Amino acid sequence: MLGLLGKKLGQTRVYDDKGVLIPVTIVLVGPNRVIQCKTQETDGYNAVQLGFDDQKEQRLTKGLLGHIKKHNAAPVKRIQEFRDFTLAVKPGDILGPAVFAAGDFVDAIGVTKGRGFEGVMKRHNFRGGDASHGAKGWRRRGGAIGQRLFPGTVMRGMRMPGHMGQVRRTTQNLQVIQVREADNVLLIKGAIPGAKGDYVVIRESKKNPKAAATLSKK
Repeated sequence: MLGLLGKKLGQTRVYDDKGVLIPVTIVLVGPNRVIQCKTQETDGYNAVQLGFDDQKEQRLTKGLLGHIKKHNAAPVKRIQEFRDFTLAVKPGDILGPAVFAAGDFVDAIGVTKGRGFEGVMKRHNFRGGDASHGAKGWRRRGGAIGQRLFPGTVMRGMRMPGHMGQVRRTTQNLQVIQVREADNVLLIKGAIPGAKGDYVVIRESKKNPKAAATLSKK
């Protein structure tokens, strides 16, 4: 499965050949450096480790720095492993947006924006309590959360106020609109998880892989 590490730069809009406006997310996906190639014989499975975003050696942990030096790679901030990488690569190779082509479908994986502590109306879309007819102090509350005598406890999984956001999420089947090799940038239709400057993983769509898209075009 093809994939790249990237950084979300922001959102904009472009026009296609027919003049239709398309909202896109700009993702910096290069250069990605191949650090290690795992095989069935040596590691028990096939995978490729990619590194993204150069970093100073003194800012890396000793474990990560030792792993990078073992494979004679340049220090990087992020490493991501992709299993069953369909592109033939070797350690030291540099990959960029040319891995994908315009029209391909991808999955974007990132960490959503943190919203802090939120109530049930914003966190779970509760309707809230009545604003009239004798109801006082329940406008934005969730109501009863437990039982009386039996079982006399709050059930596990009860939706309540708490920390919202800052969780790993995957947005599937996003189309690549443009591939700008000179800028190491992909323009992807729609929104992807995360804030500007956050790291994201752009991988080949699981539900609509590149091979299936190529057959459908033929």
